[in-house]
Formats: sequence, structure tokens, C-alpha cells
Amino acid sequence: MRKFNIRKVLDGLTAVSAVASASSAAQQQAAGNRETEIQETLQSEHFQLCKTVRHGFPYQPSALAFDPVQKILAIGTQTGALRLFGRPGVECYCQHDSGAAVIQLQFLINEGALVSALADDTLHLWNLRQKRPAILHSLKFNRERITFCHLPFQSKWLYVGTERGNIHIVNVESFTLSGYVIMWNKAIELSSKSHPGPVVHISDNPMDEGKLLIGFESGTVVLWDLKSKKADYRYTHDEAIHSVAWHHEGKQFICSHSDGTLTIWNVKSPTKPFQTITPHGKQLKDGKKPEPCKPILKVEYKTTRAGEPFIILSGGLSYDTVGRRPCLTVMHGKSTAVLEMDYSIVDFLTLCETPYPNDFQEPYAVVVLLEKDLVLIDLAQNGYPIFENPYPLTIHESPVTCCEYFADCPVDLIPALYSVGARQKRQGYSKKEWPISGGNWGLITQSYPEIIITGHADGSIKFWDASAITLQVLYKLKTAKVFEKSRNKDDRPNTDIVDEDPYAIQIISWCPESRMLCIAGVSAHVIIYRFSKQEVTTEVIPMLEVRLLYEINDVETPDGEQVPPVPTPGTGSNPQSIVPQSHPSTSSSSSDGLRDNVPCLKVKNSPLKQSPGYQIELVIQLVWVSGEPPQQITSLAVNSAYGLVVFGNCNGIAMVDYLQKTVLLNLGTIELYGSNDPYRREPRSPRKTRQPSGGMLTVASCMCGLSNLYSESVKKLRTSYISLCDINEGTVVPEDRCKSPTSDVKDNSFSRSRSSSVTSIDKESREAISALHFCETFTRKADTSPSPCLWVGTTLGTVLVIVLNLPPGGEQRLLQPVIVSPSGTILRLKGAILRMAFLDATGSLVPPAHEPWREHNVPEDKDEKEKAKKRRPVSVSPSSSQEISENQYAVICSEKQAKVISLPSQNCIYKQNITETSFVLRGDIVSLSNSICLACFCANGHIMTFSLPSLRPLLDVYYLPLTNMRIARTFCFTNNGQALYLVSPTEIQRLTYSQETCENLQEMLGELFTPVETPEAPNRGFFKGLFGGGAQSLDREELFGESASGKASRSLAQHIPGPGGIEGVKGAASGVVGELARARLALDERGQKLGELEEKTAAMLYSADSFSKHAHEMMLKYKDKKWYQF
Repeated sequence: MRKFNIRKVLDGLTAVSAVASASSAAQQQAAGNRETEIQETLQSEHFQLCKTVRHGFPYQPSALAFDPVQKILAIGTQTGALRLFGRPGVECYCQHDSGAAVIQLQFLINEGALVSALADDTLHLWNLRQKRPAILHSLKFNRERITFCHLPFQSKWLYVGTERGNIHIVNVESFTLSGYVIMWNKAIELSSKSHPGPVVHISDNPMDEGKLLIGFESGTVVLWDLKSKKADYRYTHDEAIHSVAWHHEGKQFICSHSDGTLTIWNVKSPTKPFQTITPHGKQLKDGKKPEPCKPILKVEYKTTRAGEPFIILSGGLSYDTVGRRPCLTVMHGKSTAVLEMDYSIVDFLTLCETPYPNDFQEPYAVVVLLEKDLVLIDLAQNGYPIFENPYPLTIHESPVTCCEYFADCPVDLIPALYSVGARQKRQGYSKKEWPISGGNWGLITQSYPEIIITGHADGSIKFWDASAITLQVLYKLKTAKVFEKSRNKDDRPNTDIVDEDPYAIQIISWCPESRMLCIAGVSAHVIIYRFSKQEVTTEVIPMLEVRLLYEINDVETPDGEQVPPVPTPGTGSNPQSIVPQSHPSTSSSSSDGLRDNVPCLKVKNSPLKQSPGYQIELVIQLVWVSGEPPQQITSLAVNSAYGLVVFGNCNGIAMVDYLQKTVLLNLGTIELYGSNDPYRREPRSPRKTRQPSGGMLTVASCMCGLSNLYSESVKKLRTSYISLCDINEGTVVPEDRCKSPTSDVKDNSFSRSRSSSVTSIDKESREAISALHFCETFTRKADTSPSPCLWVGTTLGTVLVIVLNLPPGGEQRLLQPVIVSPSGTILRLKGAILRMAFLDATGSLVPPAHEPWREHNVPEDKDEKEKAKKRRPVSVSPSSSQEISENQYAVICSEKQAKVISLPSQNCIYKQNITETSFVLRGDIVSLSNSICLACFCANGHIMTFSLPSLRPLLDVYYLPLTNMRIARTFCFTNNGQALYLVSPTEIQRLTYSQETCENLQEMLGELFTPVETPEAPNRGFFKGLFGGGAQSLDREELFGESASGKASRSLAQHIPGPGGIEGVKGAASGVVGELARARLALDERGQKLGELEEKTAAMLYSADSFSKHAHEMMLKYKDKKWYQF
């Protein structure tokens, strides 16, 4: 876990200028004399950046291990990550520095340690006895590639099989090689004329530790006598071997093969298998061999005292089962159960009651690691039900397209969401407790509620309880159920603007206090939801269609509609705006045959049953206009106190009164300026003959968060980050249709749109709405009191203010119109506007006005109605009774700079140029330590914070470069120093920029290792003890120690000391291995100083080698790329 030093900030290539210019400093000083000086409490020492926890399913898993005594599960990934799971709430993430794939994991059972084998032929010993596990030792093999490892229970000697077919033995205490080596040619001798292939299996006979079973890929198995250093038996089979497993009595073993067969061998009968089974083969009548099947990738053989043994296997299906899902097969006696999985099986393990391999295994569950899921199967119940998974591993159930993070929510929110979410749970799970139950929870030092909301490609939204560094799903909302679904691709309407995932969520706007939720989807649709604990049936879904234009139409337009004038006070809503509709529009084309007035999706016209939770208040859809598709929505805001929702795109802005279900405002962006347009743009009439563009939407048409100040190539690169790109690491490819969030993009180049260049330039130059903020503040310089208004930010750095004249509350609110009028106020910043907020005269944040939540589906009594009439929600400042005469401050953050503007005077009193060479991806105004600050994440990887209102730089740390669009799309800051982003398609990484949280983090983390007594070894019984038999032990020290076997070749492998060092060995010293470790510890400490120089040299050599390798890989990766593709 990295902690970042604030002072060691800059990487020369991504240097950032965070110092205000001399002129702005002078401006600040002068302004300071004019304005009331606000005492700021936040200092640099309040900030420190560190990662806290990682949630979600391990991305691209590759290995699995389980400690049956500690009851801890470990998963390794193809990117070198290590995830450890204990009881629900106990999780840990570690990372191998090399980033090489984990090929195998082996626990030192009940020792608090784990060995990982990586694809770069390194072995690592992890100490799990500390809250943040660390590597104690590493061993790098130079001449041979590691293929399989085996660590017998209660042994300190690790067997390592290689691609050449040899077996080396490693002492896991000192992490040094023994001189004892089993060479492949000695193992097979004359049994085969050719090389037997890599080692695919190693295990010792459960009843005799001196006999080692070695499986070679070609089909040869050897039982090796460790003492006599020769093979006792050799078993040969025509088919390649994938895995081997012992019967606990040590008299039989089973092999799985590449032709879908299982062979069971008696140890003392090497000539032919005792039995051959083809679990999924069709048995032919004339006694011929069954048809070959797919390879059985793994088999396990587990015995029970009371009944038949279990044979559990993955793979082996017949080749004619095309399209069949991957299966796990459980054979128990005469019954065979085939359990279908949703994804490919990576690995599986059978959980047994005993850690001793020579006892009845008594299996009770199977852990199945899938490509994108973790499944636990209960073997003790009929039908093999699965356990309900308590870990938050379903973040990626549908790919995440956006997320929001809320810390310090109202305390009643999580219970309310949990109560409605509890009804959504599936039935039919195992009744037993989750069997992975190791570790202990950390101390809860944070008491405030935290909620994460994720929007997904299938239109679903998930609410997560993220309090105290844990994560648990609370409630899932399916937004797509309001729309008609086409049964097949041929049925799909030709009005959609995306190839797939038409319901994908793009923006989420949520008011935690009123519980109002608003979402914008990829098909230019907006849905407003109200929270209710009552079930309702909506007979007719309320719906509005909005015709949002870019050009100002004149008489020559196909439908002849005149452009409405800018609404003025007294006119109420826009007279020509679309009439509210309860059913989809029937008009599908204009007089010249072009698609017109049709939305992209069709709303259901049948009654909709709505469960408790979020229920639809209103559906708003943008419609096609004269053959042009609606442009995707780039910004969204909802306000429960005003009953309004507003959204914008690159065409303009629309405001809707969701209480009266009317469109209040429908303007092109240019029209917002009125006569004050600084760009002197003339509203243009449309072309008389316009060809339908087939739903063309260039990357640049969604200009959210961009300015027009860059050359075309740079702008295209920068524009692409905001598009909902491929969830895999591809880049956005603009085609005739906008690619969906999950479309599979294989081409790494930014290809050009197939539309005419005129249209592309036309759309690229448009000014999109990039930020919206409802507030109660001063709208004009002459104002003497604050009033409700909407602040609008655009991609060209303009901020415009729209005045809202609201009718009185109660019934009047539903009868009288809301009057909307531009105020004429225009402010300018450099770069696209990202975020706006307001401070009162004391420097406290003024939250937007909100209505407290109440149940709408229950009839109100008379007293409640009277209260409702009088209720007029206002924005309450945290400071004591705000005088009308007191001023406010507007904080505006763009992708280049931040300004603090005094209201009503509209003087810029503070200005900070955040970055010159890069651009801000995310900016949030957040509270921390009873104060507030501006937090920014830049595309060059810097995280910065600034004090408010003075915009003093408080933190500037290089955290991570923008390596893919997913980070840009999901990064968000919230209160109390918390932040998160989607680090992979399946995982959320949380971090903190608060010094206090960093200091408390160690206490909050759970403990993986807990002292547990190792179960007693199985009783050998009187007769076995008297006449021999039973388990035979082996003095491995005598065989493998330096005195007996000599030293291993120094060039074979090099030892690299881990950061855990000798202290880690002390921590790990307990149990059977620990007794030996303690005896040697004094010697180790004395010898450590002598070996220090050699260790440091080895570490430097390894570091240099690793650097050289990575530099070469980087060179190959970027050799053929242009600079703007990096």
C-alpha cells in the first residue's frame, strides 16, 4: 500500500503549474481588502493521500487457494494482484511489483503465510500476520520455468516442478534451494523414448511422505522414492494429463486426461488403469470406446466415512454440446450432477473438514472460481444449492458506466434502502453459514454513513452501503423496465442511436435528503424517480418528449415550426414546447420522409407494477428532428424543493417541471446568451435539403468537459475520455452510430466519422452544456436578496444564470406556472465548466434547497395538508441566521482554472490556474475537518486540493496517470476526504486524501490471521500401530538439508529479500514450522549481517534486470504509436 509524500510530487514529464499568476495574486490581495476576510482552518498537514481498500471481483483471476484451518481464501490474478478473503467484511488486496500473472498459490496451513508462484518464474513468501501482508522472501529461477508447486501439510520443504520436467526443493523458512533435485531423465529412465513434458502435478502419498507422485504432461506418472532417490513405479497412458488426485488411503490415485477420460490407478499395478471413466462420453452399444470429449482440466477425489467418495471435475463435456455453458460435475456413488456455470471455470477447490490428507476428507463445499464470479456449492444438501455470496463481487454484473459517491448521508437512508432491497433477494440458497469465516474485523473509527451508486450498461442502478471501508449492496433499480423490449434484433426500432445497450446509464443526479433520483441514459432519455415504501401500479407512465434543436428554424424547415422566443417573466412555460404526452408520439416522419418527432426508445403503454423503492415520476425523451438523431445528454440536475429537472447536451438546454409535467425551457445554447453572445455567432437556418445521416454521432458531439481551444487531433483525444467507451481497455471509435459503453472495440486508432466533414466540424464547434447547479443566490449585480436560480456552465467556459420564479407551495405549486427567464449574467473561465458551488458570508457551503422526504403514496390527513401548504423549502446555510444583506461566494471550477466570485457584486476575488499543460477530469467541492475545499483530479495523474474561498494549494500529489477512459469516467471525490474510481472493469479502488483517515486506517483494517489450534492428527488405531501401516513420516531435513544434499547451483535461482525482512520471520514464527524457525532465528540474525552485502547486490541485480525488461516491454508497446495515442 503506497503512501504519498506531499513534497515529493512531480514527475518531470507531467509537471503541473499550480501557482497563480502574479496578476491574480495582486487581484486577490486587492480583493481581500474589499471583502470580509474569512478565517480558513484547512492546512497542508490535514492532507495525505493513500489507498484504503479495493472492492469487487478480482479482475482476470488465475489461481486459487484455501487455508482449511484459518478459513481464508486467496485469489491471484493475471496482473499479479492477490486478494484475500475471510469472513464477510474481512478482505485484503496486495500486489506483486512485477505485475506478472499468478500461476499458483499455496498456504502454509495455519501458519499465517502464503507462497505465490508467478509466470516470471519467481516464488514469493507472504507474511499474513500483519494487517497489510508483505513479502518476506522471493526466489527468482533463472534457467527453468515454474509449472507446478506442492507444499505438504506441516512441512517446510516446497516442491517446485518445472517446464523441463525437473523438480527442485525450496526451504520456505530461508527461501533457499536444496541440493536435492529430481531430474526428469532419472524419473522416467527407459519408460519413454521422448521427453515427458512439463511437470503438471506433484503430491506425496497421504500414507507415506517418502513417496512422491509426479505427473508429466505427456501422460507419464512416476512414484518417486525420496530416500532411495529412484522411481518405485511408472504409470504410462496415451493421453495427456491435466491433473492427479489421491484417495486418502494412499492405495489409489485418479488422473484426468485431455480426451475427457478419468483413469483410476492402483499404486502397485502400473501396467494398466484399474478403471477408466468417461463422465460425459456417450456409451456405444458394441463395447467400443466412447467418443472423445473435451479435456477434464481438474479432478478431485474426496472420501467420506459414511458413504461413497466424491469425484469432482471441471470440463470433460462432449464436443457436440455446442453452446453449452461451462460445467462442474459432481459424481457421488451412482449419481452424477452436472452444475452449469455462467462463466468459464478458472479453478475449483473442495473444502474438507480436515487438513490431514491421510484422513477421511469429509467434503462439505466446493469453491468454484469463475472468470467473472466466485461460487460456493453446498455438498451436504440435496440438489447441491449454492451459498449466498456475502462479498461485494457483483459490481460488474453489468459493466459499470458511471458512479457517484456520497459520504455523510442522512442516517435513515441506508436502513430505508436496505429494507426495500431485502425484498429483492433470491431464494433457494443453502441454509448454512458462509464457510469462509477466518480473520477478524477492524475497529470502526468512522461513524458516518457512506453510499456509492453505480450505473450500468443494462440500465440498472445499484446502491451500495460503503460505510467504514466495507461494501454491501443495498438495492438494485432496473430503469429499462419502463421501455418496450424488442424480442430480437430484427424487431429493433430503427430510431435507436447506439448499436447495443440502449438503456446504459450516463449520468446520475441524486438528492440524498429528499431521496429524489434522476438518471440520463445513452438513448437521450431522462427518468425521474421518487422513493416510496409502498407498492403501486401505474396505469399510464407519465411521459414528455422534448425537441431540442441546434439551429434556429425558419419557415423553410420541413415541419414549418417557428422557434419560440426566449421566455420572459409572465409567459410561464415555452408556448411552442412539446405538449406533455402520456403515450409515445405517433408522428414518425416529417413531410419529406425524414425521421421526425420520434424518441429512440418506446415507453410501455401497459400498466406498470412498481415495487417499494424507486418509482417512476416522469420519463423525458429527446426526439429525432428532421432526420437528425437526438444528441446524448452531457449534464443533468434535479431539485426537489423546486420540483424541477434540467438537462443539456451539445444542442442546448431543457428544463422540465416534473410536478406539473410541463417543459419550461427549451433553448439552443446560443439562444441562452441572447444579445450578449461573446462569440458573435449568428443563428443559422438549416440546409434546405438535408440527407439523413443514419444516426451519425461523432465522438466530438458529446463535448462534455471540453474546451474548443485545441487543435483537432488533440481535441479528439481529449474528447474521447468522456464517451462511454468499451469496458475493456479499447478506445472510442466514432462510427455512424455512437458506440455503446460495452461495445467491443478492437481498433486502437481514432478513426474518422463516415459523415461529411461539414457536419463533423459543425458539431465539433457546438457549445455543450457541461455543468448545472440549482441554488438560492444573487442572480444580478443589483439584487438585494437571494432568489432561486439555475447556474449553467458550458464547454466554452461560460457561466450563465437563469432566474426561477416559483409559485407558492401546496396546491398553488401544482396550479400556477413556474416562470423561467435568463438573468443576463455571464461569467467567463478558461476551459469547460465542471463544477459550481456557493458559500455564505462565513465561508460555509450553502447546500441546494431540498424538500425533506415524505411518503407520497399515503393519503395525507388535514394537518399534514396544512403543513404542506405552508412548507416552502429553502436552502439552509450552516452559519447562524444569514442576514439578507450578507454576500455570498460562487465557486466555479473549470478544466483549467478555478474562480471564487463575490455575489452580488460579481467581482472575481480569487483565481487559481489549476493546470497549464493538462486538464481537470473531475472537480468536487467537499467538506473535510469542519471546513471545505476544492478537490481536483487531472488527466496527468495529479490529485490536488485547494482551500476555499482563497484557493490556496494544499495538496498536489502525482497519483496515477490516465491510462484508460474508465478512470476518467468513474473518478469522484466526496466529503470527509474520501474518493474512488473503477480500477478495473470489476473492481472499485477507494482512497483517502485525509491525514486523519490515513492515520486511523491501520486500526480500521481487518486481521487475516487469528490464533487457531491445529486439529489433532487422525488416530492410527491399535493394530496399525502394532503391525505397521498408517501414515509413514519422513525426516525431510535429513534428506534435503545442506549436510545431506549439498548446496544448490547458485546460478539456478537467486534469493531476493522482501521488505518484511527478519521482523516478518519473527512474526511468522509459530506452529510446527515456527518451532523450527525459532530454533534457527538466532543463527539467522547472526548470519544476516554477513549476508547483507550479497543480498543487496542480488536485489540491485534483480532491480536492474526488472527495469531493463520493463523498459523493453514499454518500447515494444509504444514503438508504432503516435504521440497522441499514449
